[in-house]
Amino acid sequence: MMEIGKYNKLAVVKTVDFGVYLDSGDGREILLPTRYVPENLQPGDEIEVFIYHDNEGRLIATTAKPHAIVGEFKFMQVKSVNDTGAFLDWGIMKDLLVPYKEQKTEMQEGYWYPVYVRVDNITGRIMASARIEKFLSNVIPDYTFNQEVNIMVVSEAEIGYKVIVDNLHWGMVYRNEVFQRLERGEELKGYVKEVREDEKIDISLTPLGYIKVEGVSGLILDALKIQGGYLAVHDKSEPELIYSLFRCSKKAFKQAIGLLYKQKMITIEQDGIRLLKK
Repeated sequence: MMEIGKYNKLAVVKTVDFGVYLDSGDGREILLPTRYVPENLQPGDEIEVFIYHDNEGRLIATTAKPHAIVGEFKFMQVKSVNDTGAFLDWGIMKDLLVPYKEQKTEMQEGYWYPVYVRVDNITGRIMASARIEKFLSNVIPDYTFNQEVNIMVVSEAEIGYKVIVDNLHWGMVYRNEVFQRLERGEELKGYVKEVREDEKIDISLTPLGYIKVEGVSGLILDALKIQGGYLAVHDKSEPELIYSLFRCSKKAFKQAIGLLYKQKMITIEQDGIRLLKK
């Protein structure tokens, strides 16, 4: 069954001068306008399209990719505001409406906001809501230590960065574990440190435990080989320098070089580390 606001693989029913009609699977035919029709597309062929309502309220298909589909959180920019609400740049021909009742504060043209894309229960139309807390999962998070997740940065706080984890839960990346500035709306990988009693999730930007040490150790060895066997960085180096070179914390770096030293792969000198020849 076709899903509005999502990607669907639909079969071509017929071609017309202004595009092709696709079989929705429920008795309706949906237009894919000519500008989106690939060359040599024929009746019976299947094509993946995004389904939404045009400005007249008719269902229409496109091969263009919106910034977010139904069920996703995303930062989007306000293109215009009128008596109905704010209209976001959705990345396709149609802008995405955030009605006033779905705005936490009155949205302003040109500003970026985190929103959740949904289908309105009354109108059946796709819309967005800035009241994102309503749409996060109320199921207790079920993650394992060091599990890789996708995160989106929502806001900055005194202790760190508030993130949405896997499009489902609130998480926190602590400031003292970050050696780069994170931007609102930035999407990146994270690793689960802990699911707290309040059901929020502590997130690391680098893998944890043994996996982290092993990975950083490999980066250090590669860097040593590239630099002729010596690097002017050591356990007393500034955290910012270590992060710029290996994208890890100073603690992870010290663990990694300690492991390499125990394995007799490097020596630790006063001003740097040196690769031992086999």
